[in-house]
Amino acid sequence: MTCALCRDCCEIVAGPAEVCVRCGGTRLLAHVEIESLGIAHVDCDAFYASVEKRDRPELAREPLIVGHAGGRGVVVTACYVARTFGVHSAMPMFQALELCPHATVIAPDMGKYKRVSEAIRTIFSSATSVVEPLSLDEAYLDLTDDYRTEAPPAAEALATISRRIESEIGITVSIGLSWNKFLAKLASELHKPRGFSVIGRAEAKGFLAPLSVRKIHGVGAVTARRMEASGLKTIGDLQALKDQELVARFGKFGQRLALFAQGDDDRAVTSYRPVKSISAEITFGQDTASGGRLREIAQGLCDRVAAQLARKGVAGTSIVLKLKTSDFSILTRSRRLAHPTQRASLIFESIAALIDREADGRTFRLIGVGVADLGSATAADPADLFTFAGCASDTGGTAEAKS
Repeated sequence: MTCALCRDCCEIVAGPAEVCVRCGGTRLLAHVEIESLGIAHVDCDAFYASVEKRDRPELAREPLIVGHAGGRGVVVTACYVARTFGVHSAMPMFQALELCPHATVIAPDMGKYKRVSEAIRTIFSSATSVVEPLSLDEAYLDLTDDYRTEAPPAAEALATISRRIESEIGITVSIGLSWNKFLAKLASELHKPRGFSVIGRAEAKGFLAPLSVRKIHGVGAVTARRMEASGLKTIGDLQALKDQELVARFGKFGQRLALFAQGDDDRAVTSYRPVKSISAEITFGQDTASGGRLREIAQGLCDRVAAQLARKGVAGTSIVLKLKTSDFSILTRSRRLAHPTQRASLIFESIAALIDREADGRTFRLIGVGVADLGSATAADPADLFTFAGCASDTGGTAEAKS
């Protein structure tokens, strides 16, 4: 029997309905499996921007960008109004303001966002003890019966969470409910902002079939291009192949592809998963030996890493450069800072120094930038402390890569 959840009063009503019999609300979510699914992904809608709009209600209907204006600043996040102008996260600030010149720009306040995030997690914990934070603004929740006794159905508990966050915190969330993490995250992306979507077992394969292979967990840009070049553009293309063929093409990762393509995911929701490092890398279209070219590309990677550090509310003291030579040897070099940072300019300062040391005429096909030894951003970037703790030190040396 199909049941419907009223997102206004959290009542679950038997049978299809257009109006809630309890409160008269019309925000009903109907699904035949709604009472049996228990894995959720909860994502705050434009988190930083929403918190700033909460605190400055006069900006409620105005375009708002969170990030550092001027120089080489990047967009950390943008409200949904600003996104209609084409503004998005990690975009250079000058470009964002060209697209939306009347936007208000506010510098990120990581201390405030962390406090809001902790309050939200307290609400999560009222429904289940198994909460896996992914960043300050999103988390997986396991609301299966294994972790909850004499509790309402997961969908009802999630609707209550959504209402509490909206009324107590002052921002909105989007929720995805399914039977595993992969599908729950996809579901949460379907109807943002303030969405609540369900993907059940019965429709999972059909839902996945037309989606790009890029939607699969673990498929990055390079892997996606490789798959697309071989004719595998949609998840449906993967579904048509036997597991053995996927393994033959993609090795061990082919086993994961086979599972995800069928809508299966055996990853458990875990209560604690520390982030050890954040990095970004790019493979060049053509190998280069130019130190200037390496620095130019590294600058963009530093901006991306800094944006991710800010998003996750962390900072690090170890700056890591990764280079892959034209013969597929991998070099890693690092430099330690005296104080944790999430500033792109400080990250780049270290990376540029390391590049200058390694750009000795060899040709490179890949460059990566990372920040490790992560901790809370609350102690990051003292205003008057921009010095290194010591000289650069190698952490990886040269290793043979199998390509």
